[in-house]
Amino acid sequence: MLVNTLLFIIILSLIILFSFSVFFFRLSNYKKKHSLFNKPISIIICAKNEENNLKKNLPLILSQNYEDFEVIVVNDQSTDGTFFFLEQIEKEYPNLVIVTIDDYINHYPGKKFPLTLGIKTAKYEHLLLTDADCIPNSKKWIKNISSEFNNYDIVLGFGGYKKEKGLLNKIIRFDTFNVAQQYLSYSLWGMTYMGVGRNLAYKKSLFFKNKGFASHIHIQSGDDDLFIQEVAESRNVSISIDPDTHTYSIANNNWCDWIYQKRRHINAAPHYKNKFKILLSIYFLSQMFFWISLITLLFFGDIPLVIPLIFLFIKLIMSYLVNYKIMHKLNLIDLYWFHPLYEFINTILQVFFVLLNTINKPIKWNR
Repeated sequence: MLVNTLLFIIILSLIILFSFSVFFFRLSNYKKKHSLFNKPISIIICAKNEENNLKKNLPLILSQNYEDFEVIVVNDQSTDGTFFFLEQIEKEYPNLVIVTIDDYINHYPGKKFPLTLGIKTAKYEHLLLTDADCIPNSKKWIKNISSEFNNYDIVLGFGGYKKEKGLLNKIIRFDTFNVAQQYLSYSLWGMTYMGVGRNLAYKKSLFFKNKGFASHIHIQSGDDDLFIQEVAESRNVSISIDPDTHTYSIANNNWCDWIYQKRRHINAAPHYKNKFKILLSIYFLSQMFFWISLITLLFFGDIPLVIPLIFLFIKLIMSYLVNYKIMHKLNLIDLYWFHPLYEFINTILQVFFVLLNTINKPIKWNR
């Protein structure tokens, strides 16, 4: 009886995963040529104790190959040398605008309040958002990603992490791929539910028409998913995944810090629209039950070993076929051959995150 149940779960999971694979193939085959866009752009960066990152990355953003743009850095009550560095570099770059949030101002933790100040300060209609720890992959970053503004109000970019040694780096980069594969594919099918604040663009008028983050200002995260769900429509969103439009950050090298960060991010998930909760849950649960059922059959099932191995082979073939082009487009091809292993580990970790948040939700923005 148990064996039959497990076999049924595996078959059902494979059918569901096949359906999602067809869904992802649209991203796999996605191609788009950049068109000319020459309107001014406001880039907004929120920074809290980011002196070191700003020293490394801000000059690369300020020297982008684009005719007319400003870079607004919102210094969110930093206690390091951020303020003094920004004052110094401001003399070298006339297109740098500094907004400082004084210590005595109380606001909700997270980026929403400083980001709102940055948007209010912006001179231009078209906004491009990134983080202080992000590096544009090219000097054509602004030029190429903003070209989508010719026909759309929102542009979803890809924010990746630098390749380094170690299992944690691989897991973080695979997790980033897994998230990107879903939100980019959903958007191509007219079901946009999030972007990433490391590389996201939208119109200023859209922000104020929605009254900013007012409906979820009390939630720490949500500036790049809850907000996007509110303003996205089937025809006002585009994606930009050309390598020149990527941004990169240095991945966390501490397991505890990364786990806390992931737990904090998923705090917004219960506030998603029901259709996205259902779709994301179905995909995740199908992955989870497939691996649990397969392992149970392999080690405890009273059936020929070849049967679970056939199901594993089918799963691997599906995964390798759909992920090759997407990983190549997102510059993650080095993860390709062992990505089923990273998928398995990541699935276990996601279950762990959910269970931890059920017991005790993260309260602070940082550990």
